[in-house]
Amino acid sequence: MADLSIDFAGIKSPNPFWLASAPPTNTGDQVMRAFDAGWGGAVWKTLGNPIVNVSSRFGGIDYGNTRMMGLNNIELITDRPLEVNFREIREVKRRYPNHAVITSLMVETKEEWKEIIQRAEEAGSDGHELNFGCPHGMCERGMGSAVSSEPKVLREIARWAVEFATKPVIVKLSPNVTDIVEPGEAVLESGAHAISLINTIKSIMAIDLDRMVPLPRVGNASTNGGYCGPAVKPVALHMVGELTRHPYVSKLPISGIGGISNWRDAAEFIALGCTSVQVCTAVMHYGYRIVEDMIEGLNDFLDSKGMKSILDLRGRAAPQYKNWGELDLGYRVVADISTDKCIGCQLCYVACMDGAHQCIHLPGRTEEQARKAGHTHIPKLIPDRAVTARGGAPGARVPFVDDDECIGCNLCQLVCPVSGCITMKEVPSGKPNESWNDRVQRGADFVPGGLHVTEVERAKR
Repeated sequence: MADLSIDFAGIKSPNPFWLASAPPTNTGDQVMRAFDAGWGGAVWKTLGNPIVNVSSRFGGIDYGNTRMMGLNNIELITDRPLEVNFREIREVKRRYPNHAVITSLMVETKEEWKEIIQRAEEAGSDGHELNFGCPHGMCERGMGSAVSSEPKVLREIARWAVEFATKPVIVKLSPNVTDIVEPGEAVLESGAHAISLINTIKSIMAIDLDRMVPLPRVGNASTNGGYCGPAVKPVALHMVGELTRHPYVSKLPISGIGGISNWRDAAEFIALGCTSVQVCTAVMHYGYRIVEDMIEGLNDFLDSKGMKSILDLRGRAAPQYKNWGELDLGYRVVADISTDKCIGCQLCYVACMDGAHQCIHLPGRTEEQARKAGHTHIPKLIPDRAVTARGGAPGARVPFVDDDECIGCNLCQLVCPVSGCITMKEVPSGKPNESWNDRVQRGADFVPGGLHVTEVERAKR
């Protein structure tokens, strides 16, 4: 089996699966139960001067039959005495010396940072995650995401932490910024040892239309909270990718966070450059034991690819993340609909007609019927293939694709309810491998039909 152990900026862990700082890491008992289940590390629920929370605190978004596709919370940092937290951290490290225990920290003044870091290290913390990401409540007090939004402030506070700490300093960044690279560069300049991202996204979950109050409701009012869960994974991957392709910030280890629910999600973050991954919402939904499938699945995947360790996977996808202007304009794919698997639901036809490029047709129509339905281009060749769907209702027709008109947008494949029914096949375009940047460099970036052409035509008139 592959070696899942990691060294994250000097913090060793039996596997890359860590619990993120959140309700699942609120107490020592919880963290120890998580370690018994198989988690390699835990970032303790954020420590600072204890606060008073409100009730209720969570709101969820469902999609179809999927519960809690997204989770919103307005819970703040620890509401328990610091001495209690430090005592429990000390006990966890005594019982689980080979697991990673990281303290998430959030205070205001330089003196407070010095004191809380020293006390965390005395309790046995393996490292410190500076919570510069919380988007609600604490940011109103000048902490949390308010720090990520000000790179100069971030750099200064992180430098304090590096000065006071003898253990690695990890800076947790907020996604609620215009450009994640700016705070990332500030972390590098501060001398901090690693980055974690993303924290939650500032959000309002929903509106109670009977009471006319945002959710989650606290009496007759509410506030914005932090959005997390499977729905935020694409945002998290993008921001991780922005840092892992940066020539200098990429040298820092990254702990990936955001919508990680299974081994495949974790593998994607690691392939994009992360060393560890942190999980919160999935544990709140399904419990600590989900890590068993994560460990087994990642092990099997690495074995199937002939990879011996996490290091073999880390960063493998990062070089392929490029700017749009670097993509090959000559590459081409077209949709291919399987007559064996199609059930004749015609979702692909409707999606292509109303939301894409009108290149999917229904068999048996005359040219007049096709034009009346909205087609402006009639295919020159009607494919000789099955017309009636074998797995659908009687008389359900199998759509076909006009290859000449298909631009390979993928929409039909995405809406198709049958796995493997629609595939995107590569076809020769007859064009050289050329990017838009290549065209710009050789002065061939003119595309007919633009505003400058309009001006020329006006001049002629």
